[in-house]
Amino acid sequence: MISIDHVSKSWDGGRTWSVRGVSLEVPEGTVLALLGGSGSGKSTTVKMVNRLVEPTSGKILIGGQNVLDRDPVELRRGIGYVFQGIGLFPHLTVADNVAAVPRLLNWEPARIQARVAELLDLVHLPVTEFGARLPEQLSGGQRQRVGFARALAAGPKVMILDEPFGALDPVTRDSLQTEFRGLQRRLNLTAVMVTHDMAEALILADFIAVMKDGQLLRHGTGPDLMRDPGDPYVEALLSTPRRHAKLIAAIEGAKPQSVGAAATSSHSLP
Repeated sequence: MISIDHVSKSWDGGRTWSVRGVSLEVPEGTVLALLGGSGSGKSTTVKMVNRLVEPTSGKILIGGQNVLDRDPVELRRGIGYVFQGIGLFPHLTVADNVAAVPRLLNWEPARIQARVAELLDLVHLPVTEFGARLPEQLSGGQRQRVGFARALAAGPKVMILDEPFGALDPVTRDSLQTEFRGLQRRLNLTAVMVTHDMAEALILADFIAVMKDGQLLRHGTGPDLMRDPGDPYVEALLSTPRRHAKLIAAIEGAKPQSVGAAATSSHSLP
């Protein structure tokens, strides 16, 4: 579905490179996580997919068609885009935010109304309860749900997610991650997700691409990377979820001490 072929980006005529020689394939109906620290080139790479950034060289195909051969506005309207800042229009209601792209596409009013109701139900924000609210009247998690609904409004088969869960509290983040994966599978979406969190990538993605200094270090499934990191940087990224998993397993396996034994132990002399 998405093919990234030797794509590079330089902002200074080739003296330095934000992205250099990246090639990736994202099969239809799968999620690719682009993982790396700040300045790794992951966000620049994903923005070249929907032409928010133009590549210096290389090509990107969606469904076999070069994105540079398409009108950028038309291209973006066909790609769902969710990002950390959410970017809802503050002066528009929830329903009007979700309806924004279908209106730009000149859908019939009845079709728009039905689509808004369908999508808000899909993200667990019924239009009868939430449709007339303004974004400021929602929690962070609810605003992000509206962002997902808006991204899906025109029925895209491709989604780009740029740190979509980074600003949320852990409980809300976990809930939305689960809901996103369910939506992605239900709708058979092809998605590229930018993250700096290896645990998030392991949980949500079918494939993980690790970037550093604009270059692709490692690409494979989560189990592939766990078995063979292939690079010290990838190994370092994996160390945190591995350590957390071991700590949780140790806590779950620890036998609780009885109250009496604990009291005796705490008052015994050396």
